[in-house]
Amino acid sequence: MSSKPSPTLLRRQLGAELRRLREAARKTAAEVATALNWSESKVSRIETANSSVRNPDLTKLFDLYKVSEVERNRLTALAAQSRQRAWWEAYGEALLGAYETYIGFESEASDIFIYDAVILNGLLQTVEYAGAIINSVSAGERPDVVNQRVSVRMARQAVLTRDPPPKIWAILDEAVLKRPVGGASVMKRQLMRLLEIADRSTVTLQMMPFDRGAHRGIDGAFSILEFTGETEQPLVYCDGMTGGVFRTRPEEVRRYLMAFESLRTAALSHAATLDYIQRAIREYE
Repeated sequence: MSSKPSPTLLRRQLGAELRRLREAARKTAAEVATALNWSESKVSRIETANSSVRNPDLTKLFDLYKVSEVERNRLTALAAQSRQRAWWEAYGEALLGAYETYIGFESEASDIFIYDAVILNGLLQTVEYAGAIINSVSAGERPDVVNQRVSVRMARQAVLTRDPPPKIWAILDEAVLKRPVGGASVMKRQLMRLLEIADRSTVTLQMMPFDRGAHRGIDGAFSILEFTGETEQPLVYCDGMTGGVFRTRPEEVRRYLMAFESLRTAALSHAATLDYIQRAIREYE
């Protein structure tokens, strides 16, 4: 893992601590919202790391939960660290809120499980493929914003060479490998890039053939992130046209983990998948 945790991960740690304090004080999120004249969603966003917390609000929570001075100082320092800028924050309006949060989690994950139903996950894309995808879904956006989104997607891939790198297990629907995004030449280079990535000992690729019919991932793509820290629970991210959604409740995460295990059993092996990709490359020659 990196020596300096991302602000997103620190924000998640702070949120978990604040939830622990709330539960220790025997208060529900609704009761806290009423006591502080907040919305219940504000309490939830703070506890799930979807928004940072300002010091005045932090003090209100401390007072409500009757937090000790030592604990206040520790969590105030953690909050300050969590508000530091990460590299992706420089891209501002180019990033939707949930996606920006996801990048922070992804940069710290020890294991990344991916199911792609239509297009490749950003960690696996070439710049040409990414440009074709982002341009197709960003109609009406300023060219500089589109270019920034491509740049962010490429910068995310630094996680592949992090020390130590995360373990990545990606299951790709056959449609992902069949769809010639950007045209034949772009897709050929994308498939070649997949072979390069799959050559890493920390990466496993599997393809879900069309002939498997309906399966546990039929209703959409998702990513599962796991972390090495004992207090860091796994989470699920489902991307969408207007932003992504996080699933963090244990029962939700468990359902996605079971779905991924089912997909892993039904898909082609890593070796058979690489053979398939090599044949697909030859079709473009």
